[in-house]
Amino acid sequence: MPDCLGLFAKYWQPGQVKTRLAATIGDAAAADAYQQFVVTLLNRLQNLGNQRWLAFAPPERAGEFESVAAERWQLEPQAEGDLGQRMQTFFANRLAEGCQRIVLLGTDSPNVPVEYVQQALIELRNHDVVLGPTEDGGYWLVGVSTDVPEIFTDIPWSTPNVWQATLEALRSRGRAYTTVPTWYDIDENDDLQRLIADLQADDDPELRTLLRNLLSR
Repeated sequence: MPDCLGLFAKYWQPGQVKTRLAATIGDAAAADAYQQFVVTLLNRLQNLGNQRWLAFAPPERAGEFESVAAERWQLEPQAEGDLGQRMQTFFANRLAEGCQRIVLLGTDSPNVPVEYVQQALIELRNHDVVLGPTEDGGYWLVGVSTDVPEIFTDIPWSTPNVWQATLEALRSRGRAYTTVPTWYDIDENDDLQRLIADLQADDDPELRTLLRNLLSR
């Protein structure tokens, strides 16, 4: 199983997810939108790689994630710790199981082109690390091969400095890396409106379903 794909997701509890978006559209609507993001990505990515893992939190919500996961996804609770510790553990687990190239992404970019994720897996044949930058200074995708690089500690998570700090960690350790195209996260209402506009011009069936669900809120 050389190519493995991971998706990090949180349970869509109102008031606990998409809080900046919720400030405009309300807790329940923001949580519902986030659930739609999770389902959309599970469906859109279910044919990529040799194995697919949905890493979810909190662990006691396993039943809810089982109910939305496509058949081709395996489920695993996220580890304890901050985002960096949880990602590091995820990659270490997959490498220990025999995965050679592992790509991990979150659930804030439901309309990211599938070919960008495919490109990331291909790039790992020649690079230790692949990253997909976001417009707000973070990254929407990270992939590793061979081992887990030391890029998940001392990073200012949830700030506009994540991208720069990660690149500095890579360069200081002499790690070969490459990037795939930039995409955007859905964090605030302006982002949601941008997503809705973009979905109206997209003919992907899963994204058309997402558009209908978002407009029916």
